[in-house]
Amino acid sequence: MRFCCVRVFSWLFALALLSAVLLAQTSGTSSSSSSGKHVKRLAANESSLEPGAVSNGAYRNKSLALTCKIPGGWVLRTEEMNAHEEDDGSNAKTSPQGAQGSTEDGPGGRVLLAAFSRPPEARGEDINSSILIAAESVSAYPGLKDAAQYFGPLTEVAKAQGFEPDEEPYEFAIGTKKVVRGDFHKDVGSRVMRQTTLALLAPGYAVSITVIGGTEDEVEDLVDGVSFSGAK
Repeated sequence: MRFCCVRVFSWLFALALLSAVLLAQTSGTSSSSSSGKHVKRLAANESSLEPGAVSNGAYRNKSLALTCKIPGGWVLRTEEMNAHEEDDGSNAKTSPQGAQGSTEDGPGGRVLLAAFSRPPEARGEDINSSILIAAESVSAYPGLKDAAQYFGPLTEVAKAQGFEPDEEPYEFAIGTKKVVRGDFHKDVGSRVMRQTTLALLAPGYAVSITVIGGTEDEVEDLVDGVSFSGAK
């Protein structure tokens, strides 16, 4: 059954914002935060999800039993990504050190982790690889039954940013944990920007883990850095 999408969702906006920031570096244009004004906020979340934290080169979230390795030398920009949500009235906050996501359950979605191979404002010849982890209240998705249904609105956002799906979303195993995976690509001049999103349902939340890289091997290395407790 097809579920009804009644809003523009914060985590999909975050994905679009991430793509826009990276594409701005290759096109020489500047991304604007004004699009954040169009994000509609949601009612209060119905369950608690901890923000997680970064330590010893990895992001860890006990609520999700999730660990995501961050390559050495990468920069964290979770606070800046959530700042776009604050512009629209969100209560999202980050730690003073900027090493974790929003710390309070406020309305709408939250960026739990935004990490880049170089600062987003720094131009470069290669693709600025990145990791984005975001969560959205399932109350935003009436009729949502499984993670595969995410990829309707997610694919629309990806296509709006110029990405094309490689194939239909499919079940993907991380140890014993089952998630749904979607792969996309976009030609950027003589280069190809590759994007993979892993989607899963957690109690009260829809969660997406998106990685972007310049080669298939780079994307696979980032995906290999994702693990779940008890999924050996």
